[in-house]
Amino acid sequence: MYTQLDIESLFDGKLKIAYLNQPDTMNALTKPSLSDLKDFIKECSEDETVRCVAISGRGRAFCSGQNLDDAFVQGNEHHDNDIIRKIVVDYYNPLVTEITRCKKPVVALVNGPAVGAGAMLALICDFVLAVDKSYFAQAFSNIGLIPDTGGTYFLPKLLGRQLANYLAFTGKRLSAEEAKSYGLVAEIFNEEEFAPKSMEILEKMANMPTAAIKLTKKAFAQSYNNTLREQLELEGDLQQEAAETEDFKEGVSAFLEKRKPNYKGK
Repeated sequence: MYTQLDIESLFDGKLKIAYLNQPDTMNALTKPSLSDLKDFIKECSEDETVRCVAISGRGRAFCSGQNLDDAFVQGNEHHDNDIIRKIVVDYYNPLVTEITRCKKPVVALVNGPAVGAGAMLALICDFVLAVDKSYFAQAFSNIGLIPDTGGTYFLPKLLGRQLANYLAFTGKRLSAEEAKSYGLVAEIFNEEEFAPKSMEILEKMANMPTAAIKLTKKAFAQSYNNTLREQLELEGDLQQEAAETEDFKEGVSAFLEKRKPNYKGK
């Protein structure tokens, strides 16, 4: 079904991992891989069995950004003057939208270099787990482009205006440790620990009260545009919605009965 992705299903289907599977190009993004990834995220969002989603890369890289051959050779048979705009609007923007509105937590497993659109692919996920040898680079300026894949929206919010400008203007490469110090990465593990430690976190996420996480994501997303009063009102509405879920009832029962909760994500 997915020609550019390798899909792994774990924990009875509660966790789905999509691996970018073009290691010979360091998993450079193509129109087929972008479409595959968008469809994968959308399907996971709607599948009630899936409780957590992850994106990673096969081989030595997470993602090296846009495949320029795909953009300028295969993608421009008719010599369109606005081919870049078409790729951004038709392929990148729909993917960003699906990741940010996914009803499940979306985790980036950064197993190696994440460059350009590959860096932003990781940073638009809900959080990033990275191997210590990985690095992140906003390399758009190196070829005369601006950050896309949500970069101009998220980078100033994640980093503040000055640091976002610095990284976008210079294309400076950040080590995993530097990225963590800037708040771009949640956890770093060495190469031997990366797979097992990441899987521990993903398994935990796959057994969390998914409905509440979905509502938390919604609240955080709307906070960018809300006043404090609007956000407090939203919290009241969403908290009530969370309190009406089966997971909330199970969480309270488990607490009172001094047992481990068995959440269903509903």
